[in-house]
Parts: sequence; structure tokens; C-alpha cells
Amino acid sequence: MNDAMDEYDVVVLGAGPVGENLADRSRAAGLSTAIVESELVGGECSYWACIPSKALLRPVIARADARRAPGLRQAVGGPLDDAAVFAHRDYFVSDWKDDGQIGWLDSAGIDLLRGHGRLTGPRQVTVTGPDGQQRVVTARHAVGLCTGSRAALPDIPGLAEARPWTSREATSSSTVPRRLAVVGGGVVAVEMATAWNAFGSEVTMLIRGTGLLERMEPFAGEQVAEALTEAGVKIRTGTSVTGVRRDGTDGPVTLTLEGGESVEADEVLFATGRAPRTDDVGLETIGLRPGSWLDVDDTLRVRDVPGGWLYAVGDVNHRALLTHQGKYQARIAGAAIGARAQGVPLLETDRWGAHAATADTAAVPQVVFTDPEVGAVGLTAAEAEAQGRSVRVVDYDLGQVSGAALYADGYRGRARMIVDLDRGHLIGVTFVGPGVGELVHSATVAVAGEVPVERLWHAVPSFPTMSEIWLRLLEAYRG
Repeated sequence: MNDAMDEYDVVVLGAGPVGENLADRSRAAGLSTAIVESELVGGECSYWACIPSKALLRPVIARADARRAPGLRQAVGGPLDDAAVFAHRDYFVSDWKDDGQIGWLDSAGIDLLRGHGRLTGPRQVTVTGPDGQQRVVTARHAVGLCTGSRAALPDIPGLAEARPWTSREATSSSTVPRRLAVVGGGVVAVEMATAWNAFGSEVTMLIRGTGLLERMEPFAGEQVAEALTEAGVKIRTGTSVTGVRRDGTDGPVTLTLEGGESVEADEVLFATGRAPRTDDVGLETIGLRPGSWLDVDDTLRVRDVPGGWLYAVGDVNHRALLTHQGKYQARIAGAAIGARAQGVPLLETDRWGAHAATADTAAVPQVVFTDPEVGAVGLTAAEAEAQGRSVRVVDYDLGQVSGAALYADGYRGRARMIVDLDRGHLIGVTFVGPGVGELVHSATVAVAGEVPVERLWHAVPSFPTMSEIWLRLLEAYRG
């Protein structure tokens, strides 16, 4: 780190994947860059979210796939080796040490400022180090807020005292609770229910809404719920938690439900949404409201900030709360910052331009690593209808594709594509079934590339793979 430098071209708050990518793109544009981090370099995704959760889930899904393969199911009939899975997880999070990430920053020429960073005026950041010492740095061109989000806990009596799990505890625990209650029905809830049920916990899901994965196509949540139920998970919908109490220090947790009924568990995971980490970053010093999501334009520049020097990238802007989407935004923002620093008079902010994060609204991909997996990109049928689009929805039984039938005995899955009839290309695709995560990028290319349906007819899938689902969907569309 260059301790003598108190002025940089770009200062980034938050050294998670989003902040790292923004800093990297700024350096690639020839701009001096510092990054500020109060926890571990690598951020939420690397240590408490995407990486550890997928490390936990991979053996779970592999065993489930093996049990559907002739000649293997008897060989994998026993329980998972929990200790080995947790050790595998610990390896992928580097035992919660960030030495390797720091080495990467050094190699990229990015200065790391350890401590808590707060805006203290236009283009000015004050960093309070672990020892309490403060350092004021200024940015010639841009400050990037990449501080991410945290688990949002509801205001329920007794919740704080009960010490609930959030996504952090759910992905880092090395102790299997005998009974686990999961409050919520979104991605974190279903993935962690899948994992901890496989490790031997008796899992009960408590969902305020009518089903799982309510932001995706209805059949996705329905098939995941069916599989979880078959695996032994108890799913209760249309129920709200009104109180939480833990007996003693390590005793069981009692959840009081609306109507007076109660559920007892050894641990409770609240997976009830996210809140922006903007409550203590100095937004009030520049006229913005602390704790708020930040409104940005398509170059990720925060609106209504005089001088246009503040960028909010990743979860803090609430456009698409996914690591890969935040990294995409960082690449766009870094290019925009670099162009503006070079005095480029007119940025490419048209749809799909080099300085516009168009995919945030048109082609957001996501994979849910449950059994079955869910993969989707673009709009759902309901979203397309709400936008007034003229569309045709095409569904197909994925289990009827030869590659799927070979992948697993009794394969159950479904695929849907949504065609914009006015423009003749796909605007949404959803797959449900074992192994479909690797199909999603082909759908993302079709949606983001706005590939005409007639041209997709010439994209020949290899036989016998699950990719033949594309041919079946197109045949169903043609009739």
C-alpha cells in the first residue's frame, strides 16, 4: 500500500467481488485506485454466501444424482460425511482468511486501506483503521460504494435475544442441529433447507406466502417444494412468526406463530430478505438518506449527486442482488468511470452499449442449487404480461429429452421459453430439473443477444444431451 498517497483517481468502499471488479476495471483504465474494507477482502460471497453454500451443496446434489443412476444408488445409500463436507467448505473459504485476495490486490496495483470507510464530503472518504487512527483520502474522479447488503431481520419480539441464524451462520456452521426451522421461502431458504436436511437436520420451513421461490415461474417453486417434501422437509405456507424465545444460552428455540401455535427447533434460520449496507457510510454528508437503497442510472452513477462522482454498484442499488450481476455492473461502471476520466464527450449508454448495464433489466440469469436445480434468465410469463408484451409461452417436459432420461432414471423437469411476438426473440427462459444449471448460459446468450427464433432453429444441439431441450421447445413453438 502507498501510505503516502492521500489522493487517488478512484476510491472504492467495499472489497467484495463487486468492489474488486470495479477497482480492477479502474486500474485497467489507467487510474490510481484504493479499496477500503473493514472485514475480509473477498466479501460476503467469498466467505458467507455463494462459495460456502455451493461447497456445502455440491456433495448433496452429487449424492442425489448418483442415487438416480443405475448401478450407483446402492453404493451411495449411506449418510454424508459431514466433517468431510465442512472441511471441503472451509478449504474453499480459505479458513476465513483473505491472504490470497490481498495478494491479488497487490498484483493488480490496487492499494488496500484496512478499516471502516465513510464519506465525509464530496469525493472525500475518511477511513478509521482497526487501531482507531483515521486517514482522509480524496478521489479525483469517482467514489464507488460497493458495500453490499446484509440479512434483514424482521421486528419480532425476542428475536435478537434468541440469536437466530442468518445466511452467514447457515453457511459457516460445522454443527448439525437436530431440528432446524427455516423462516422464508426464497433462494437462501430453499438452498439451506436442502443442505441441512441432507446433513440430517429435521427441517421445518415457515413461509408467509403461498409457496417457494415466488419471484420465479410458479412451477419452479412447486417442483422444489415437492422434492423437499419427499426428502422429509416439512413446509408450512401462509404462516407468520410473531414471537421467538430461546431457553437459556444453548437451549431450544420456540417460535410462536400467528394464531398462537408454536414450533420448537434447536436453531432457526431467518432468510427473510436483504438490507443495504448504507447506514454508516456517510450518505448524510452529501444529502442522501443513510440506510437507503441508492438510485442509479444505467452507468451505475448515483442520481442527484452534484458533480456525478458517486457510483453505487452491486446490491446497494437494488437492481439485481446477485454476485455475478454485481460484477457485471462493476465492469460497466469501471468502463464509464474510465471514459469520463479520459474526457470522452459521449458515452455509449444506448441499449446494450458499452457503458449501460442493460442486462440488469433484460437478461438477469440465476441458478438455484436445490435438488432439482432451477435456472432462469430474463422475464417470467407474469412479468412479461404485466409489461403488456405480446408473447407466446412454450412449455416442454424436460424428462422427455433423451439426454435428461440418460442423466437420471425417472428424470423430472420442465422448461419454458417466452417469445416476444413483436420482435421475434426470447425474453425469458426457465429450466427446472437435475443438472439444469449448466443450461442457463445458453439461454442467457439467446436472451441477451436477442437472437431471432428463426436463427435459433439453426443452432443444432448435440445428441444425446439435455441441450436438445432447445430443439424440443422450438419444435413446439413451430407446431
